[in-house]
Amino acid sequence: MEYRRFGKTEKYLSAITLGGMRFKHGWDEPRDVIPEDTYQQCLSTVKMAFDAGINHIETAWGYGKSETVYGKILNEELFVPRNSYHLMTKGHLFTADEMYQTVENQLRALQTDYIDFYGWHGINTDDILQQSCKTGGPVEALLKLKEEGIIKHVGFSTHGPCKTIVNAIETGLFEFVNLHYYYFNQHNYDAVKAAQKNDLGVFIISPNDKGGQLFNAPPKVKNATAPLTPIQWNARFCLKTPAVQTLTFGITKAEHFEEMKGIFSNNEIWDSEDQQIQNKLDAFVKDDPHASFEGLNMLNDPSEINIPEVLRLRKLWKCYDMKEYSKYRYEVFTKNGHWLPGEHPTSNNLDKIDLSKVPSNIPLKEMLAETHKELHMLELKLAKN
Repeated sequence: MEYRRFGKTEKYLSAITLGGMRFKHGWDEPRDVIPEDTYQQCLSTVKMAFDAGINHIETAWGYGKSETVYGKILNEELFVPRNSYHLMTKGHLFTADEMYQTVENQLRALQTDYIDFYGWHGINTDDILQQSCKTGGPVEALLKLKEEGIIKHVGFSTHGPCKTIVNAIETGLFEFVNLHYYYFNQHNYDAVKAAQKNDLGVFIISPNDKGGQLFNAPPKVKNATAPLTPIQWNARFCLKTPAVQTLTFGITKAEHFEEMKGIFSNNEIWDSEDQQIQNKLDAFVKDDPHASFEGLNMLNDPSEINIPEVLRLRKLWKCYDMKEYSKYRYEVFTKNGHWLPGEHPTSNNLDKIDLSKVPSNIPLKEMLAETHKELHMLELKLAKN
């Protein structure tokens, strides 16, 4: 295991974090009742994580039973010394009172009297940034809890666009950021660099699932990353950037730990073999003459289509044979949501696109329409019927 300084927090975290989002029955109500198989799965996972050198555990109020089962395993079953590991949790509240109450509930569930890293969960838009960071608001409440020693370090998590993430970093309120950045989604690279400039710790969210469902990667990708697995190579890609300190893995089985160990098989985290793999993957983009256009300047297009994300999913389908992953993510778009906002491109909104931002050689409307036809599950079901 490798350990890295987590920005200005001055804590050294394992390069792999044990994420707590994927335990059995984790989303079932009530949140404080733990089934035996959930308990046993968490127990074996925590033991293997500590044996593998992981010293950072991540969870959230929004992860259902996760905080409660961790609290039981760490404090009632294993009696792990509290200073031997770092604990991160998160919350998505909009008033100071709600924030105080939720943190109190989390401390009780986790059976601890302090939290190492607390992230305000989901600064995904500029409006949410303003609401969460306003005077007397929830982030201010977290900072007061930091003054009291109940929270050691305050950060934020985000699924938002790069510009919003940079704006949040530059408020100076935070010590770390949890964001998306992987080989198959490099849109937030400027935010990673902004975090480095401001000495924030950088935590990568879900590199194996949101990063491309790499546990189910198609043969084209598996063959390109050999002799590494796609999970191993993508982790090395993320960690080659010094600004990145830790990646959260939703590890729940022994074989996941065995695969994880292969990430650190070489003395250097990035070598000529890693670069040769990237060259192979980069070359696949040439399979589609239009795939290099990512539409990053069209985030707030009048059509309300999330053009950059639709084009990214199109590229993964067209160039890397990652159609199943692209269909999975395509269904997450929500018109009025903020976790993955945007409308699907349909006949109702394609004519509203501002084509003045599109190079003349890019058939954008056709590309978006084709993507919708191939990835939208409802459209596929209707076609079969």
